[in-house]
Amino acid sequence: MKLAIVRQKYTPFGGAERFVERALAALQANGTDVSIIARSWTGDVKGITCNPFFIGRTWRDKSFAQGVQRIIATNRFDLVQSHERIPGCHIYRAGDGVHATWLALRKQPFDILSPWHRYTLKAERAMFGHPNLRAVICNSHMVRDDIAQRFGIANEKLHVIYNGVDLDYFHPGLRAAHRKTQRAEIMGETLSAEANDAAKVVLFVGSGYARKGLPTLLRAMVPVDAELWVVGRDKSEQVMRQLSRTLGIDQRVRFFGGQTDVRPFYGAADVFALPTLYDPFPNAALEALACGLPVVTTHTCGAAEFITAANGQTLQAGDVKALSVALAHVIAHAESMRVAARESVSHLSLSAMAEKLLALYRRLS
Repeated sequence: MKLAIVRQKYTPFGGAERFVERALAALQANGTDVSIIARSWTGDVKGITCNPFFIGRTWRDKSFAQGVQRIIATNRFDLVQSHERIPGCHIYRAGDGVHATWLALRKQPFDILSPWHRYTLKAERAMFGHPNLRAVICNSHMVRDDIAQRFGIANEKLHVIYNGVDLDYFHPGLRAAHRKTQRAEIMGETLSAEANDAAKVVLFVGSGYARKGLPTLLRAMVPVDAELWVVGRDKSEQVMRQLSRTLGIDQRVRFFGGQTDVRPFYGAADVFALPTLYDPFPNAALEALACGLPVVTTHTCGAAEFITAANGQTLQAGDVKALSVALAHVIAHAESMRVAARESVSHLSLSAMAEKLLALYRRLS
């Protein structure tokens, strides 16, 4: 079977890319011929360059979609799975959720004036209504239910396949391997080894600070006796640094930028926090749980489907006071939540994800 996976910009930090990388080995081992269609990509997977000229993001997305549509028309692939909103794809993986829902939650009145938002909404609706669309891979029930309600997609086309996680790569043993050394490297200049180990650390991992709730998290950290470590690349980093100074917590907030290996941070932290405004299912939350970190997130995050009182807390997005209370509670009980955190995702192995994907591809091919 020849499968093409479409992702416009294939970079090592993206959630869709990590989904692809986790699935590739298992898919190829089962005889699936996988190619990437992208403007550019990194890694060993073979790919097809689709990089038409553009100026601005509306032209960027539209020209890329048109290029992919021409490739689809050649029928060189049995199935084309897009991670972008491209009418005509056979499978759409809704890893970015529903754009219409994101705009509704943002509540920015001038979004409708944006050519890019208008194009994206139009492309999204056209894709879900296109006769070529045979299946939608949803990475949470939250996304599945939203698509069904907004676009009237039949249930048999909607398939919830959770992201897989390498349970041998992300595991509770990272605590013993990295907690002492990572903390000594980061905090060693200001605290003793004993104080380093006793200090509480809240970890945030994600790019797109505004959407993932970093401003809310910074405000919620004011009364919380803990450090906040921020991992992830974002153009608003300086704005967030200034906000932490304004709040008077800059001595407890550390920014680390994008990291190709986040495991030492998972091993060193006590709690993972992602108070996102909207996130279909962040890989970082899945990785954190696999490492035994309790998670604090929001009701509008797909990962909330795995959070119980035993391994974390969920709350309304944007509620600073509730977030402060939740963080304080989970920090105080973090040690007793570690086993439940790991167990909550122990069934989400890479092989389990790949088996579900292969079963879907076989039904469609």
